[in-house]
Amino acid sequence: MHAVSTMGDDTTADDLTAVARVLGEAFADDPVIMGLVGGGRARRDRATHLFTALLRAEAGDGAGTVVDVARDDDGAVLGVAVWERPGTHGATLPALVGQAPTFLRALGVTGVPRALTGRQALARCRPEQPHWYLGQIGVTAVARGTGVGSSLLEHRLRAADGTGVGAYLESSTERNRALYRRFGFEEQGEIPGVPAARPVAMWREPAPVTV
Repeated sequence: MHAVSTMGDDTTADDLTAVARVLGEAFADDPVIMGLVGGGRARRDRATHLFTALLRAEAGDGAGTVVDVARDDDGAVLGVAVWERPGTHGATLPALVGQAPTFLRALGVTGVPRALTGRQALARCRPEQPHWYLGQIGVTAVARGTGVGSSLLEHRLRAADGTGVGAYLESSTERNRALYRRFGFEEQGEIPGVPAARPVAMWREPAPVTV
């Protein structure tokens, strides 16, 4: 069994560490992330450092980031979805700079320009209308195929539908796009300019709310 909840102001450093580890595992083979952190055996650790830096920057920045977490009955994190609220665009530059040492552990000196290039390419394709933006969603290997990812999506999309706001994401694998299509996302085309990857933009109109 698993339950989905949203992390709040009482989030601890241990909570962020657990979330970053899940994302690091889930994204270790993702084309976009591998284009940033490189390949090899250390890519999972470097991906974890990358998400640690991002989560820390967003958590203390008032960035409008929402982290939904699926846990098992013992409280262990099974899956994570990181969203940005409508009208927000993630951590500010000062907050990101404040995490520079951890970013360097993840990316190395040569990886920083690639990360900035990729970030700018993705930002250029964000819709202008208000929307919930799914930055990352990931599930631990032991919980894949058990409905955790679907529960995470349902949790946030239900809230988006209730306010009549659309949702947007980028996906770099066909397997993931198949899941998103089942939830009403439609492909908007390939996003150019992302190093070593060819992510696709996907948009979802808010579904009618039935009473």
